[in-house]
Amino acid sequence: MAVLSIQSHVVYGYAGNTAAVFPLQRLGREVWAVNTVEFSNHTGYGAWRGQVLDAGLAEDLVEGLEERGVLGKCEAVLSGYMGDPAVGHAVMNAVRKVRSAGPGALYCCDPVMGDLGRGFYVKPGIPEIFKQEVIALADIVTPNQFELEALTGMDTSSLANARKAVAAIHDRGPKVVLVTSFRDGVSPMTQEKAPPGDHIEMLVSDGNRLYRIRTPELPFEAGMAGSGDLTASVFLSRYLETEDIKRALELTTASVYGIMEATFQAKSRELHIIQAQPELAAPSRPFEAALT
Repeated sequence: MAVLSIQSHVVYGYAGNTAAVFPLQRLGREVWAVNTVEFSNHTGYGAWRGQVLDAGLAEDLVEGLEERGVLGKCEAVLSGYMGDPAVGHAVMNAVRKVRSAGPGALYCCDPVMGDLGRGFYVKPGIPEIFKQEVIALADIVTPNQFELEALTGMDTSSLANARKAVAAIHDRGPKVVLVTSFRDGVSPMTQEKAPPGDHIEMLVSDGNRLYRIRTPELPFEAGMAGSGDLTASVFLSRYLETEDIKRALELTTASVYGIMEATFQAKSRELHIIQAQPELAAPSRPFEAALT
């Protein structure tokens, strides 16, 4: 079985499909990658070359897979950075085609829009298409805290508020919501930059249970591009494997932290996904999620 991953692609470094494809493969999954942009490097450098790819290309590539009769072998669709609102419709059409060929296929949507401190970094129209159309089609949604507030318009400066925002996402259709970064006491609506802390958390909910997991916060100076793409891909794989949100969260957290720690120790600006790849299959440091 395969995962159809529709995301950005960079030649140098790790973001979008370059941060998602290898982790999925390392965890034993076949990956069909469709790129939505082709950039020299991720945009966090402030300068890059390349182009946003036409949505028609994504449609054409998926149609080619349909013509080969292989879409029934796809167990999940994963989407991330889109580059253009039209790509959102191409993603939705792909999900519908995959589900038509295999009704049990999941759609995991990473609603890439922005982050705390940077604000929105996508084209106008992309937040709206996520809010109004894409989220309702997803089984799993993986926003960071900034994106959770952008999708719901709700303050998440406390766990109680974050729980309400997660519930609002569930009300639109998704069965599983993974909040890939959460800082208690901070709201992206009102804070330009998160205050320094000694830990950071992730939250996951299936609509009935909400789990919270905590790791040390590594003091990267400017964040780490691709970490959300890495997290979404590992969580999707582990959820497909376990069908258990708690176990999937724990395994994902351990793998992501292991790679982030290796990256920090190397003083690298790019994720050490290849160098620290043992952390994907067999994480060295376990973390336990708590029911809240």
